[in-house]
Amino acid sequence: MAAETDDQLLKSFLAEVSEVERDNEVRRILSCFKLNPFEHLKLPFDSSPDEVKKQYRKLSLLVHPDKCKHPQAKEAFAALAKAQQLLLDPQERDYILNQVSAAKEELRLKRKKELKKDNASKIKALVDEGKYEVQYEQSEEFQQQLKIKVREILTEQEWRRRKMQMRISEEEGRLKKDEEETKEMMKRKREHEEQWEETRDRRVSSWRDFMKSGKKGKKGEIKPPKLKTEDPNKSYVQRPVKRG
Repeated sequence: MAAETDDQLLKSFLAEVSEVERDNEVRRILSCFKLNPFEHLKLPFDSSPDEVKKQYRKLSLLVHPDKCKHPQAKEAFAALAKAQQLLLDPQERDYILNQVSAAKEELRLKRKKELKKDNASKIKALVDEGKYEVQYEQSEEFQQQLKIKVREILTEQEWRRRKMQMRISEEEGRLKKDEEETKEMMKRKREHEEQWEETRDRRVSSWRDFMKSGKKGKKGEIKPPKLKTEDPNKSYVQRPVKRG
């Protein structure tokens, strides 16, 4: 009976520990730098695609919403899925690794400047034929600096990308507006042409009536008198004559 009680206590204790571990992992994932999928999966930058898949399976089981009671387990699970997707996409992976390479170069240049001021380190680096630098780059100190530098570069690149996207959106909006204005102008032109065509017969008929009445005149119409230009004294006046 006592042994059974101990087993139950042990299972309960292990469940509690497991739940704490799950909650901690959810918090860790959600606190990661959003632009670095390596951080979400807790992997070094030189991890292979197979290592990415293996780590994803391990962590996703830990924070799966069906097994983890943390209220944000679903968000953590989705973040892991997105991180795996990015690192298994060749184009996205190359982009991130290019930023990592740029970060390493910046740190190496910075270290060279520091070594010039430190003769002891410089001599040791020469004696070890470069091994000293390799060891340094594998150190926790360098990896932490690299992590921070990668964050800075990824942030800068993302900001540039967003500004470029904003400019593209503005240009697309301007082009769309111009296109809509052109369409509206063409629409009004077509409507005007249609209205002009619809009234063509009426206008032709009116013009014919006008020409007809203008040539023959109406019956009983009085026309103004014509002055004789050969009478310089204007002594002759022609009276209006009715035409019967």
